[in-house]
Amino acid sequence: MFAVTTNDVPGYRITKVLGEVMGLTVRSANFGQNFTAGFRSLAGGEMPEYTKVIYESRFEVMQRMWAEAQQRGGNAVVAMRFDSGSIGNFTEFCAYGTAVVVEPIDPPQA
Repeated sequence: MFAVTTNDVPGYRITKVLGEVMGLTVRSANFGQNFTAGFRSLAGGEMPEYTKVIYESRFEVMQRMWAEAQQRGGNAVVAMRFDSGSIGNFTEFCAYGTAVVVEPIDPPQA
């Protein structure tokens, strides 16, 4: 399964467009992560507690988007993007793109 940010996949042709697919999650850090990150913010720099939440969220929404594409019969997602936003104290993460069926332009020789 391909997931690319481009509108096509080099070496492949799109034979069928299946429509938009997406994965979505809304997350918050737990009390311990917020407490520790609050102290880290006094010194500045990266807050690994939040980095971990964001990294896991992006992976989760990618998995959900891929699952929806496969459910529709796709083997690739083109024009894939990430989006995020805040809802109160929570953060929403979304991955979206267009599910397609691709096939190699030049099939491999036996």
